[in-house]
Amino acid sequence: MLRRTPEMVELAIDDYVVATDARGRIVGCGALKEYSPSVAEVAAIAVAPEVHGCGVGRAVVNAVERLATKRSISDVFALTLQPEFFAAIGYQRVDRARYPEKIRRDCLGCSRRFACNEICFAKNLVAESAKQLRVDTRGRLVELATRPAA
Repeated sequence: MLRRTPEMVELAIDDYVVATDARGRIVGCGALKEYSPSVAEVAAIAVAPEVHGCGVGRAVVNAVERLATKRSISDVFALTLQPEFFAAIGYQRVDRARYPEKIRRDCLGCSRRFACNEICFAKNLVAESAKQLRVDTRGRLVELATRPAA
């Protein structure tokens, strides 16, 4: 994960989502980082170790995806060290060169740019939402519950 100063977070606070436990403690976070009107990164995904495997990461990514959808963003991607997680929630592995805006804005200034081991995953939110609808016997659109609850 790229380092972010408090000032960087403050300037982009509307792009962040936070997950809390029953006591109000922060147990996860994520952000939407826009690169164009239709492309954004699912970024800064972090989950507290004590809640790993409890669906918090999935819930955070779903919330970031909903934020993208509200902003009419159709394509999201993530650079990750946890490829199994993103594959399990419907993302496809892609070449990071597909996102030159990301490379120009973030990667060129990163100290790890020549030894980066993050893997790029992407998801088309329009195609994903289309998969979750069907027409019932009366010709009405019905939403399918295809994702497990977080």
